[in-house]
Amino acid sequence: MNKMSDIQNSFRGLYAITPTSINNTERLLYQVEQAILGGAALIQYRNKDNNPRHKEKEARALLDLCHQHHRLLIINDDVALARTINADGVHIGSDDMGIIQARQQLGDHAIIGVSCYNNLELALQVADQGASYVAFGRFFPSRSKPDATLADIETLRQARQQIDLPIIAIGGITADNGKTLIDAGADMLAVIQGIFGKQDIRIAAEEINRLF
Repeated sequence: MNKMSDIQNSFRGLYAITPTSINNTERLLYQVEQAILGGAALIQYRNKDNNPRHKEKEARALLDLCHQHHRLLIINDDVALARTINADGVHIGSDDMGIIQARQQLGDHAIIGVSCYNNLELALQVADQGASYVAFGRFFPSRSKPDATLADIETLRQARQQIDLPIIAIGGITADNGKTLIDAGADMLAVIQGIFGKQDIRIAAEEINRLF
């Protein structure tokens, strides 16, 4: 796996985030592989379980799967886990470990994405601190994060003009509403229920990926 070329090719298209509702590792691996076969360019492992042993085992299995398909794996909110399994990167929020500390732990080549909600000033700040990408959202009603801050599409437009980093949009995104976010400046659409909540994950992934 050529990690540098994969990184360069990863920030365009569908960004698949695993749902926390899948409690079976084999099922999770199958569903993630279907998303990859449907065109997912980047995978994020999101698991709020408090069982660190299970999380590590599952994350290692996902990392192997992703690398078999020349995809990168990002760990959600857990810098220590990302470091332990040598994942490709981590996604952090404003309440998690700061980007400078995460960079110190993971090294110069790790991908570090940051949730910026609807806050352009925060995005500019973390860009200066060395973020690999910035994420805005939620843009639409979301089953995964129903109480998350509502983001304005105008924030995407302004970010596209001011930030020279990949921009991710997240929150209730489907094949029916995602094109407006791409037109506003999103490089990737981060999706959970819009693919993993569908009966045919591969087809759902293909439909969103076609928007690009």
